[in-house]
Parts: sequence; structure tokens; C-alpha cells
Amino acid sequence: MTTNHQDNLLFKWTCKGLKYFLLTLLGLAIALVLSHVFGTVSIVGMLLSTILWIWFMRIAVFLFCLFVIAIIVESWGCIKYDLLYSSQYCSVKEFLG
Repeated sequence: MTTNHQDNLLFKWTCKGLKYFLLTLLGLAIALVLSHVFGTVSIVGMLLSTILWIWFMRIAVFLFCLFVIAIIVESWGCIKYDLLYSSQYCSVKEFLG
């Protein structure tokens, strides 16, 4: 069974943003471990700075909000589709009026 359902563009972009955000966090974790092992104090200080983690928290909250918006938009699209193409619901005029 095939459907003509198109994915939400906002959801695709948010997933891509989350992917690169998590890859960045993984890279920073690897850099932190390696700099701890080799004893480079200056890099450890930069990686543990509060301003860096504040920015990462801002990006994480922004991505979470984008996910919420994408889910709401996707849900609203499914509701509109069900209302338009299903006979068990009221008509569109009844829904809107």
C-alpha cells in the first residue's frame, strides 16, 4: 500500500539540525577526553566554559521548540486530511462554521 504523504519540510530541517547538533556534542566530548588525556589545560578550560554550554542549551531549546512546532503542524495536517476525506467526521462547513 502506498500513500502520497509528503514529509513536513520543517521536520526534515529540524532532524538535520538535531543530527549536526549531536555530532557537534560528540566531537566536543571526544576533544574533551583527548585533551584531558594529553594534559592540555587551555583546551579543557575552553570546552568547560560556561558561555559555551549556555549557547548549547539555547540551541537545544531552539531545536526542541522547532520539533514541537513541526509536530503540531504535522498533526494539524492529519486532522485536516481526516476531516476532508473521511465520512465519519462532520463536513468541513460544519467544522469551520
